[in-house]
Amino acid sequence: MFEKLFKIKAAGSSVHTEIMAGITTFMTMGYIIFVNPNIMANAGMPFDAVMVATCLASAFATALMAFLANYPIGLSTGMGLNAFFAFSVVLSMKVSWQVALAAIFVEGVIFILLTLTKIREAVINSIPKTLKVGIAAGIGFFIALIGLIGCGIVVDNPATLVSVGDLTSKPALVAIFGFLVIVCLECHRVRGAVLWGILASTLAAIPAGLTKVPASFVSMPPSIAPLFCKMDFSMIGTATFWGIVFTFFFVDFFDTVGTLVGVTTRAGMLDGKGNLPRASQALMADAIGTVAGSVLGVSTVTSFVESASGVEQGGRTGLTALTTAVLFLLAVFFSPLVAMVPSAATSPALVMVGIYMMMSLRDLDFSDFSNTIPAAVAIFTMPFTYSIGNGIEFSTLTFVVTKVLGGKIKEISPILWLLALLFLAKESSSWWLPAVAAIF
Repeated sequence: MFEKLFKIKAAGSSVHTEIMAGITTFMTMGYIIFVNPNIMANAGMPFDAVMVATCLASAFATALMAFLANYPIGLSTGMGLNAFFAFSVVLSMKVSWQVALAAIFVEGVIFILLTLTKIREAVINSIPKTLKVGIAAGIGFFIALIGLIGCGIVVDNPATLVSVGDLTSKPALVAIFGFLVIVCLECHRVRGAVLWGILASTLAAIPAGLTKVPASFVSMPPSIAPLFCKMDFSMIGTATFWGIVFTFFFVDFFDTVGTLVGVTTRAGMLDGKGNLPRASQALMADAIGTVAGSVLGVSTVTSFVESASGVEQGGRTGLTALTTAVLFLLAVFFSPLVAMVPSAATSPALVMVGIYMMMSLRDLDFSDFSNTIPAAVAIFTMPFTYSIGNGIEFSTLTFVVTKVLGGKIKEISPILWLLALLFLAKESSSWWLPAVAAIF
């Protein structure tokens, strides 16, 4: 049955490998089940209901990715976007979370329309190889930074922005132990090294007091009635509402593009022309997931860069995504078990995935600075600005400028010219959007 649905053998994989990869993806994404409710609670949304809605939205969107696109990519409520929802829109702009959900709904509908017209697919396929390599490597550095922060090895510093943390702390020691387990298994080419590393770290975290075995692994989920279909469209005629929609749209659009390009490039899924097959189907899963998420009561649903962990464990088809989706659904009932995995256990996995993603740099043409420089900008910008979208934005602008200065204007496609103009307009919106909102 799985072979007929997902064409696993043609992808050079096996059912066992796909399932193990799906479990790995879930383990590295699982933090969202508890982090998202914590963030959304700042907007006045009930924690328990958001937790269930997060699981349901993630399961639904990831299953769509499995069946529509046959890609090993998991989806959930996007980090950064949920913070913008809670802190910028609700707390700073004094907009209700019901109105914010309505903005998410409208954004998702726009995404569906753009996907049907192939515009989003055209954007993905217009990205030149040098940027695709840079984006993949940049995501690697970015995801490694997330892992290092998660275990306290990298901490903030008022003088230098970042600094090394306390390497003798329990989270750091557990993470280092887990990383060494993964490295050892990888050196001996053991399948599922990342997953085994997460499990080993979790076990080590128990005596360290970073986690504990729950009294019960099963719990009945609370109701999502306080969130379900609570969108409020009363502000749809205001500039403020459309400013919110624009921000959600812009960030989500290019975060999704970056994740799809980075993960599929690393997995070797691009065709001979460097294009992404079934891009429209993958983007449609993302768009429908966003609409469904707003109905369920969560912020924008997007493709997760942590999917790279499953890809690195051999996941190549939708069965990986389906496995992840099933685990998100089960998490509704097994939330105490999911909560048992601390960030110190997933951190070494993210660092290792970052190393895997860096390997795409071997495909970069270092002999041509007009190719090297834009890729380098993507690599530097993503971790240093903590944003995949910023990496795409600045590297695209750099690509256009370097090609112009290098006398290679013909290598700039019409879509890249358009993207460059949109990115410039987006940067200027920091002053004109508030001005328009104030007028109206």
